[in-house]
Amino acid sequence: MASPDPFRGRVAVITGGAGGIGFAMAEAFAARGARIALADVDEAGMAERARALEARGAEVLCVATDVTRRASVAALADQVWKRFGAAHLVCNNAGIAIAGPLLQASEADWRLTMDIDFWGVVHGVNEFAPRLIEQKQGGHVLNTASMAGLVGMSWLGVYCAAKFAVVGLSEALRRELEPHGIGVSVLCPMIVATRITENSARTRGLPPPPESQPPAGALKGGVIAAEEVARRVVRGIERNELYVLTHPEQRDFLRRRAARLDAVFEPRSWEL
Repeated sequence: MASPDPFRGRVAVITGGAGGIGFAMAEAFAARGARIALADVDEAGMAERARALEARGAEVLCVATDVTRRASVAALADQVWKRFGAAHLVCNNAGIAIAGPLLQASEADWRLTMDIDFWGVVHGVNEFAPRLIEQKQGGHVLNTASMAGLVGMSWLGVYCAAKFAVVGLSEALRRELEPHGIGVSVLCPMIVATRITENSARTRGLPPPPESQPPAGALKGGVIAAEEVARRVVRGIERNELYVLTHPEQRDFLRRRAARLDAVFEPRSWEL
């Protein structure tokens, strides 16, 4: 007997859902019959995206959410259960990217990046995972990290620190939720055609850059559409894969990193 579709009739909650990868995931899940809960600080953008989804027949809930505040994420969970009675796919996706020399990063840069990119995931996990366990309907948690969470990059040190933390959290969470029949994936894309640079500047109260550019220091590779990332997310959830990667170029970067780690154990390096 075929396994049940992990999306049809299920409820997908997506932070950072007003655009970019978040909205692309919402579109992909809705196309498979999921009901959608969008969460974002951009209420106008979120409402516009919701109308687009509803025009295609999707059932959508919009909740203004600041992932840096656990109470706000708790209120999101409350509204999701009030409207739908359950949640099944939880995508902790909201994030920003701050670029620049690591030693020139201000404390405000550190705090804002960690508050959104790391603590936003922590709050999503702490508010939704216990409810997923309690409702005993399985489910899946997807945390958005980055290739910058797997390989350190110059000029992206603050971002790397946050995203490495998300990867480690996700690896541990997968082990803890597996006995409950709940899957965990961590999304680690390279360069994606989104407005993260512009949105990050706006979040910091800065003027937008002249044109959309990938964060300085990003590993060189092709630029793919957010829709392609969402397609890979859907596949990763269906296969219950821990890592959702997006670019073929990532393989060589990761091999070189693994080789450097392995080389430490060569006799010449290991002997004291």
